[in-house]
Order: sequence, then C-alpha cells, then structure tokens
Amino acid sequence: MPNNQFKRGELYSVINAMAASAIARRMQKNFRNAGLDITTEQWSILYHLWKEDCLSQQELCNRTFRDKPSITRLIDNLEKQKLVKRIPSKDDRRINTVCLTDAAKLLQNPTIDLANQTMDEALVGVTKNEIDVVKKVLQQVYDNLSPQFLIGEKA
Repeated sequence: MPNNQFKRGELYSVINAMAASAIARRMQKNFRNAGLDITTEQWSILYHLWKEDCLSQQELCNRTFRDKPSITRLIDNLEKQKLVKRIPSKDDRRINTVCLTDAAKLLQNPTIDLANQTMDEALVGVTKNEIDVVKKVLQQVYDNLSPQFLIGEKA
C-alpha cells in the first residue's frame, strides 16, 4: 500500500500554490513599498536575465515555466518600461533575443535584497533542516513528473 493515501485537506499542490501565492503577494507589497513599479512576474524575467543576459524568448519560457503568450506580454510591458529590449536574430527572423537595459541592471541589487527580505519574512520559525527537506521533496516530486522521467508518456 502506498505511503501517500489521499486525505481530504491534504492536497499538497494546493498548499504549495497557496504558499507561492502568499510569497508573491508579499514580494509585490515589498516592491511597492520601496517605490518599485514592477510585478513579481516581471521580476522573474529580469532575474533570469541578470543570471544570463540576452536570452531568447523561448529560453525565457523554458526557464520561467511560462507559455509564449505570457512571456510575450511580460516582455512587452518590460519594453514599455525601458527595462529590456528585443534584438532580432541575425540568423532567424522568427527569434528575438531579450536583453537588459542599463535601467534594469540598476534594479538588480535592490530587488534581490527585497526578494531576500521577503523570504526571510516567509521563513520565520522554519529551520534550515526543514527547508532542506522541503526542497528535496519538491525536487523529487518535480523529477517524478518531468517528461524525461515519464516512460511511455508524451510531454
């Protein structure tokens, strides 16, 4: 018998989504209180570009687990705010590379500080060992359900 019998009220995906949503709301509040006019969704795009600038829109989809229309909308808004610019590929007109502007580069340290502050607020009373266990469990769940681990199933 599996060790994960379903019990009402223990829908882990719901609990995980609630925690993620609460963190996003708090981070948005912290950004707003600091006078920053970006959303947490926009920040996630910037975050990946700070790690590696000038990524294709498809690569941003892959790294943020978002679909193409969502990425396009986020990049459109970041472009309006002059935080990113699209550069057409020289080799393939269908591909745009998304690059940071100087204004976006200036946001890196203050927004990462606010993200760290948000996580500090979220993890009050949680031990490092508990965090490690949760990370390990969630990584295993992800790996179990990732296409490369699902034999005979299409992604």
